[in-house]
Amino acid sequence: QVQLVESGGGLVQPGGSLRLSCAASTNIFRLNVMAWYRQTPGKQRELVAAHPRVGSRIYADSVKGRFTISRDTAKNAVDLQMNNLKPEDTADYYCEAETVVGTTTYQYWGQGTQVTVSS
Repeated sequence: QVQLVESGGGLVQPGGSLRLSCAASTNIFRLNVMAWYRQTPGKQRELVAAHPRVGSRIYADSVKGRFTISRDTAKNAVDLQMNNLKPEDTADYYCEAETVVGTTTYQYWGQGTQVTVSS
């Protein structure tokens, strides 16, 4: 079992920046993928950015050039740096991690942190 705890959400003006952090209860080298998703009321949860243990990082088209995902091995965490925030970035942001044991993929979620972009 892996516990994920997000932090760093809040209220920011358009054009501002926020940094989200997700601390894992295990060594993140064990995690095949660490990612950030977001969700707004009435909509499906969508992938924002993913950081595989091996391979290239993935970003949603809507955040490319503005958001950066990174792993912090010293903190066993994955961070999401969000710059030039827009009102449409307002959502609940969730950290997600995956492990693979044999042929089975296990998925873990944090409880979420709210981001509001508004003037």
